[in-house]
Amino acid sequence: MQPTLPLDGACRCGATRIRITALPLMTAACHCTGCQKMTGSAYSLTAMVPAEGFEVIQGEPVIGGMHDPQQRHHFCPRCMSWMFTRFDEMPFVNVRPTMFDDASWFAPFVETMTREKLAWAETPARHRFEGFPPVERYEALMAEFVQAQAGPGA
Repeated sequence: MQPTLPLDGACRCGATRIRITALPLMTAACHCTGCQKMTGSAYSLTAMVPAEGFEVIQGEPVIGGMHDPQQRHHFCPRCMSWMFTRFDEMPFVNVRPTMFDDASWFAPFVETMTREKLAWAETPARHRFEGFPPVERYEALMAEFVQAQAGPGA
């Protein structure tokens, strides 16, 4: 299922608001222990949105998490909700889909870092990777995701 665009969202307290105007390139669940610690859950959820189709429309997010200069996790400064992550030299933003006002469209297409997953944690993802997918697989995975989102006969 594809989201209806534009799609707006907010942090838990509503002080920071975001919008996407481009469909996600792919969706994922990451099982790494870093994501487990940042979410307080078994995994983090991600919608990979083209950078030009993402914007903060209210508030000024702050950098949190590990403060890695190549991987910047953005949080609401008031409630500290982890909202999105930007990466150097990547043409997309990883947005936490549960921030959107309507997240009913979301399902993870891939699972990453399954070697670190909690034994009971399962998702309906089509593809599973012990680490991250090899770089050469991303193009095919994204194409398959777009096709799956378009539905049969598209």
